[in-house]
Amino acid sequence: MDMKSKKQVCLYNEDANACNYGVGISVIAFLASMAFLAGEYLFEQMSSVKTRKHFVLADLGFSGFWAFLYFVGFCYLTNQWSNSDTPTNGIGVSNVQAAIAFSFFSIFTWAGSAFFAFQRFRQGVGAAFTTNYETDANMPPSYPSYPGGPESDQPYQEPPFSTGSNQRGPADFQAPAY
Repeated sequence: MDMKSKKQVCLYNEDANACNYGVGISVIAFLASMAFLAGEYLFEQMSSVKTRKHFVLADLGFSGFWAFLYFVGFCYLTNQWSNSDTPTNGIGVSNVQAAIAFSFFSIFTWAGSAFFAFQRFRQGVGAAFTTNYETDANMPPSYPSYPGGPESDQPYQEPPFSTGSNQRGPADFQAPAY
């Protein structure tokens, strides 16, 4: 607030665009981060592989673009602050410097978010984009057929009880007569 005219002015070289830019990207970033946080919570419930892929691509694109916008904002705010006069009694200096510092740290935060989204995208057909009914690479190509079937010499499963000296074996079984 200018003491002489009693009106509010932006401390970044009296450039209202600098103040509006910083506030604008910060508010949109906060709302988008809440939306992406909700999307991460619901990611496992997304049944469509395409929906999951689009969510990850949206996260990657938005995070990368917002890291760039914060870099532009950091450069813009720093330039305007270096060209401005020090306010009377130093009022608001720490607020301006904190906004510049937070815009600098936000570059790395959004770039890290873009990196992790890229890692998830590269994971691709691994765990994130697979459906439940697709075959696993560790599964055998086919199951053995039923015991004594034409395709298998092995029984489907072992007999539940081992044959001892006082027990009848599989050849001793006789169907009950009714």
